Amino acid sequence: MKKSVILGVATIAGLAAGAAAAGTVDDVKARGKLNCGVATGVPGFASPDANGVWQGFDVAVCRAVAAAVLDDPMAVEFIPTTGKTRFTALASGEIDMLARNTTWTFSRDVDLKFEFVGINYYDGQGFMVPKALGVSSAKELDGATVCIQTGTTTELNLADFFRINNMSYEPVPIETNAEAQQQYLAGACDVYTTDASGLAATRATFENAGDHVILPEIISKEPLGPLVRHGDHEWGDVVRWTLNSLIAAEELGVTSANIDEMAAGTDNPEVNRLLGSEGTLGEMLGLDATWAQRAIKAGGNYGEVFAKNIGEETPIGLARGLNAQWTDGGLLYAPPFR
Repeated sequence: MKKSVILGVATIAGLAAGAAAAGTVDDVKARGKLNCGVATGVPGFASPDANGVWQGFDVAVCRAVAAAVLDDPMAVEFIPTTGKTRFTALASGEIDMLARNTTWTFSRDVDLKFEFVGINYYDGQGFMVPKALGVSSAKELDGATVCIQTGTTTELNLADFFRINNMSYEPVPIETNAEAQQQYLAGACDVYTTDASGLAATRATFENAGDHVILPEIISKEPLGPLVRHGDHEWGDVVRWTLNSLIAAEELGVTSANIDEMAAGTDNPEVNRLLGSEGTLGEMLGLDATWAQRAIKAGGNYGEVFAKNIGEETPIGLARGLNAQWTDGGLLYAPPFR
């Protein structure tokens, strides 16, 4: 078993090294389309609408990158991936970037040879149970059956939590959020565990959402964000600073409503550098001066993207919490544009 795992990791790392050498920026431009890996379907984060058009918080990052590089936020091929397939898809070059609920960890960064370009959602693992189960704490789950997505950090976190609390559980392995929802509602498991944001997104789709409770315990740190392959630094910079442009725009008061006015020039030098009316930041990225304008226009600044897809006024109903700007007591923070 250990040998097969090591070989699998080595294979992924080898694929990543080979694919990175190709130069993804040039590939995307020549193709005229961004291949973006997303989840198989998590409402609010990444899922196709009734017309088959992908929408969501993670989808918005893909569209922003496509807008920055190709001047077209719709020039994206969305490729659904599972916990098992996502890393191979990225390492092999099938996708140019991965923008799904993927946690930044040491081994994924160092051993699998991926580069996390930032964090677009600070999360933590939680538990959802039927209200009828009569449970108010995760520490009351001894002996429970638990639906758990394979190939994820949640598997390891779950094992650690139950071991620390001297409890036992029976795992019910699933591969996608849709399968987890089906199994959970069918009673195949007592508990569904994943990132707390994913639980909120899943519960929002239930016919009787009030019959299900997300327990208070958060048992892990899950910094989620887009990633690319190691070694392709030019492409990594494009994706990293596109994400940063959305975060910085919110802090600096640049919105989809006022961006055209602000792009003409303001009294704030950082706004001017971000939007290209001063400096040569676009040139440094190998893009033109208005790359960040296009990224922001694609779906709005970070706050607009959050509010539209997963915020308190949506069925998902998530508060900003840790994902508020640093100026509002959260962890969200973009490096300076200078």
